[in-house]
Amino acid sequence: MQVVNIRQLKTNPSVALREAKRELMMVTNRDKPDALLVSMEQLSGIPNLEQVRLVLGVAMFRDKLLSLAAAAKVAGKSLSEMLTLVSNMGIPVVDYSEEEAAAEAAFAEKWINERQAQKAIKAA
Repeated sequence: MQVVNIRQLKTNPSVALREAKRELMMVTNRDKPDALLVSMEQLSGIPNLEQVRLVLGVAMFRDKLLSLAAAAKVAGKSLSEMLTLVSNMGIPVVDYSEEEAAAEAAFAEKWINERQAQKAIKAA
């Protein structure tokens, strides 16, 4: 097991992440163990790793720590699979106010109308 202190981690996190792919990395704060860095590759021996990754991805998306696309990568799912999964779980995929949703809908309608007009011009 390697040990890195908070200062070293802040100075060069890529070294700690690279080392965590080979073995566990203990992060210390004021010479006391504070955290453990574990590469996802290191978790390959865990039973039900696919479920662990899925739960982690869903939880991080639900808690707004990751985008849906990033959560799908953590979960090992395609974006469309993740979208279906979180929707079926009742987790909102978008979090818009009424005003924001109306503005997005208006933008989408305008964009569609412009594309249809461009196609009509090309067809003529």
